[in-house]
Amino acid sequence: MQQTIDTSLEYTNHENTNLADIRDIKIDTALPLQERMKSYIKQIRNPYRYKCGDITVRVSFADTDATLEDRIKQLLITPCAS
Repeated sequence: MQQTIDTSLEYTNHENTNLADIRDIKIDTALPLQERMKSYIKQIRNPYRYKCGDITVRVSFADTDATLEDRIKQLLITPCAS
């Protein structure tokens, strides 16, 4: 199934209220990397735009060869600091 993600930066307040909150994302670290990535995308819905509490986060990347998939892999394999 191909998912289309809106990467535009123009949103209304109504659209901001429908964003996923990254604090609610749960990743099962026992799953293989591909499955963790699928789970993350399914839960976050739009990895370019989401919320963290009351803050709306917009993700963009510098002019580089790294893809969104590369960045998500990096996020999922990097241990969190305690």
